[in-house]
Amino acid sequence: MKTIYVVDGARTPFLKAQKGPGVFAASDLATQAGRALLLRQPFEPSDLDEVILGCAAPSPDETNIGRMVALRLGCGKKVPGWTVMRNCASGMQAIDSAMANIQCGRAELVLAGGVDALSRAPLLYSDAMVRWFAGMMSIRTVNQKIRHFFKLRPAMLLTPVIGLMKGLTDPVVGLLMGQTAENLAWKFGINRTQMDEFAVRSHQKALAAREAGHFGEIVPVVDGQGKIYAEDDGVRADASMAGMAKLKPFFDKKYGNITAANSSQITDGAAWVILASEEAVKKWKLKPLGRIVDSQWSGLEPEQMGLGPVHASTPLLQRHGLQLADVDYWELNEAFAAQVLGCQAAWQDDSYCREQLDQPGACGAIAEERLNVDGGAVAIGHPVGASGARIVLHLLHVLRRNKAKRGVATICIGGGLGGAMLLEAEA
Repeated sequence: MKTIYVVDGARTPFLKAQKGPGVFAASDLATQAGRALLLRQPFEPSDLDEVILGCAAPSPDETNIGRMVALRLGCGKKVPGWTVMRNCASGMQAIDSAMANIQCGRAELVLAGGVDALSRAPLLYSDAMVRWFAGMMSIRTVNQKIRHFFKLRPAMLLTPVIGLMKGLTDPVVGLLMGQTAENLAWKFGINRTQMDEFAVRSHQKALAAREAGHFGEIVPVVDGQGKIYAEDDGVRADASMAGMAKLKPFFDKKYGNITAANSSQITDGAAWVILASEEAVKKWKLKPLGRIVDSQWSGLEPEQMGLGPVHASTPLLQRHGLQLADVDYWELNEAFAAQVLGCQAAWQDDSYCREQLDQPGACGAIAEERLNVDGGAVAIGHPVGASGARIVLHLLHVLRRNKAKRGVATICIGGGLGGAMLLEAEA
């Protein structure tokens, strides 16, 4: 097996969706982050063997956004650019695809990452409204258009479907991702106080990390009016239990406990890493951050998709003869506070580990001081396509600054999947 190095990486600030579309398209975010990253490399963009970009919700005018961004980055027409989609793990899938191509000798130097501008998710009209528009387009005379106009009913205008809500709903079981997290809270007895406490800690950790300069992978982005965006703007210095308590449950208004505040934020952002073979490292005299040792993808019940990290990380560690405690640091994507707490509970549940993971008993727990030490998506945000790449990149920085060896980046994936990567820092 060839050694797969991560030689560098960068991401944009993660920008929380406000009222209406954000100022950056997904391709703009990916281009600005990629340009800053490539400018500091000893090779030219055209020296890349390929560009792979994960994106869960590209705009209609960003078809094959990977190719589009590769061209905007100056890679040239001969460097293939392509797009992958594995919901929340699209950025991690891009890295995994790059690894596979390097392993089999089809590539030596690859730019891989993920992006999404979720604030720009479209509004979708009903079939009746679409048919009305289609009818209007096919009519030629003014009189016919006037008669057709009066066929428009107010209800047709008042019932657009929010595209993002559609995308965050599992089409097989008909549940929003937050409802699957409610399932985990009920299954393991996770209460509102635990969720809110987790969310407050995520903000506190992220704020402390920012003040300590631990987000060095962020490169500022600039909009068309010259405004600079330099930091994740969803991190709240005023996060408190009192503030959390004011929010009402969103996904199960009658019985639930999951709110917007103890869930990941709807966010725009991009993240990239450069992967290289040993030959490419030597050729370009690169200084790697670390290595990707192995990866694992697993499936489980869609209605319990938040446990994906448990199902992916456990066999990954087992393959390498490792226990949870043998991992120095973890980045477990915080789709919901209840989901991360649910993963911890599942690993500590003897019957779950026996019946679902084929383990002899409970696996244990990840120590809090080793898990998401700089906060996670509850505070930073979760631009779906980018998060898998973000946690891989940030984990390598965490390992290096703490002079640690081994880490696992893992993520739950809508549809009932989990992804995990075993990383080692370069000495």
